[in-house]
Amino acid sequence: MRLDFDFKNVKVTEFGVGLDDGQRFVVVPVDAGVQSVLIEMAQTTWGAMLRDEDGPLMYEPSEKHGATEYLYIPLNDKLAASVRQLHEVTNLTINAKVLSDPTSVFCYFARLTDKKRRHLTALRRATQFKGVLKSKNHLVRMLDDTLKIIDDTVFKLDSDFDLLVDSANVYILRPSGFEFAGHLQQAILNAVPENVKAIAQDLTFVRFKSIESYASKHPRAARYLASIRGQKETKNIDKDQLKSICKQTGVKLTESRGTITVAGGHEMGFLEVLDRRRYELELVKGAPERFKAGSRKKING
Repeated sequence: MRLDFDFKNVKVTEFGVGLDDGQRFVVVPVDAGVQSVLIEMAQTTWGAMLRDEDGPLMYEPSEKHGATEYLYIPLNDKLAASVRQLHEVTNLTINAKVLSDPTSVFCYFARLTDKKRRHLTALRRATQFKGVLKSKNHLVRMLDDTLKIIDDTVFKLDSDFDLLVDSANVYILRPSGFEFAGHLQQAILNAVPENVKAIAQDLTFVRFKSIESYASKHPRAARYLASIRGQKETKNIDKDQLKSICKQTGVKLTESRGTITVAGGHEMGFLEVLDRRRYELELVKGAPERFKAGSRKKING
């Protein structure tokens, strides 16, 4: 994939932070030196993505992604709503004093504009960036060949960002950073009723009430629902085939008047079947084995 941005012709560089109080984003003025570092960090991030031979794969909320993994998600996807808001907003408040309380910062970001007025947003979860109080940690620096105590609060930038955003996509280097910055866990939990409703329209023979209740309290189940809906492959599921696979993989169902109900305690198993994660192999005759896929990728051919 190609980034819709020209690093060689950056004309404007903004720096800002995200604050916990109401999840606000604020711009902080920085000098030319910091601006250059931010551009370099964004370039380093894109370079790391390009070196990932397996990427980019589509981000899926049900996957257990690695610490670093090159993924992408369309900017117009609902799961990218918070990041899209930051990328597209034009009237952020400027506040030079906002870093006086570093503990309120949950992320920092750069917004770059090239000579064609294309925009790139780069974001990093605030971990080592948070201010270090020198009076407690006794940090020192060399000044005039003498070590001196630093009295001011110092912030440390990272070497790269967690994600980049251009006009079409969110490019993700650290999935956990994207999920944290995008408040995905709560967003996915909030989307449970909507996702259940969409899936139930395709699987009219399944009673989803207990599944919705379970998923509203269990983030992993909520992630499966989001993934199942996102795949858009529930429309043609055959009822008898579904029952057969559930039986093979140990998911208990009951049926009354043509409607399937998932037995209590088997909600996750049923969602794993719908998300194509449960399967059975019989490599040893007469000894079938059941498995759950931690990750899945369709094989063509």
